[in-house]
Amino acid sequence: MRQSNSPSISALERKQAASRSTWVSVLVNFLLCMMQFLTGVWAASAALIADAIHSLSDLVSDTIVLIANKFSDAPPDEEHPYGHYRFENVASLFIGLLLIGIGTSMIWHGANILLEGSSHLPNVHYIALVTAGVVLIAKECLFRYLLAIGKKVESTMLIVNAWHARSDSLSSLIVFIAILAHLAGITWADIAASIIVGAMISKVGIRFTWDAIQELSDQAANKQEIAHIKEIISSTPGVMGFHKLRTRKSGDFILVEVDLNFPSEMTVKEAHSIAFKVSQRLRESGKVIEVLTHFDPIDEHV
Repeated sequence: MRQSNSPSISALERKQAASRSTWVSVLVNFLLCMMQFLTGVWAASAALIADAIHSLSDLVSDTIVLIANKFSDAPPDEEHPYGHYRFENVASLFIGLLLIGIGTSMIWHGANILLEGSSHLPNVHYIALVTAGVVLIAKECLFRYLLAIGKKVESTMLIVNAWHARSDSLSSLIVFIAILAHLAGITWADIAASIIVGAMISKVGIRFTWDAIQELSDQAANKQEIAHIKEIISSTPGVMGFHKLRTRKSGDFILVEVDLNFPSEMTVKEAHSIAFKVSQRLRESGKVIEVLTHFDPIDEHV
């Protein structure tokens, strides 16, 4: 018996939260990107320009999130009978690959400059330090805002995007320190910071890519979620036991398949009623959106 349901948090609520928070992120990152790039060019700061490129990657990832959000909440159809929730995983995969590409190119560029020698590097103007400080504060505030929204609507995609913003905050801190060091006389610090920022971006990208691949490969629910599912099934009145419990993720949600044990003398109608109750309780628990149950007769006298 197969039962499906919409998640406890409505699709409309998730879509509105994702759209609103992502547009805020787009606006903030656009302003920061322009400020960093223009100031970096004028003040001759490679680290600030690298951080501007990092902010530009946020704009691209935000665009991907907006597109994925439009499709992931679409209702099931003939070609996608289980819904479109995995569009979120696909979006996370693209964000991860984007970060890997950007980070690797920044490492390569910075390393080449250092190998050529830092003695010929231009002096960085102090205005770069002021800009880096403003950007650092703005990005940390953006991270906290996005993370709060992502947790509220239980969206992995939004949480991933929030941590992407946090990586920006950390990179901006490194850039701030590096520019300060450069102004203090350590001329190679600015270029070194651009390499470190590139490495941080690549690391985050690898983690996001790996997580997305796992979920796109029918990864099971985590141990806590499975334990909760087992508790609900075993505590449902009329269920003698169960086996062959299988779960798989679809976006932020879970699909469940399980064999339920019933007394052999129980009628199909009675077993169906109990199985329906199991499905209903699982779907009401939160993230379970699809339940497929099988009946196994058990002789109580054996």
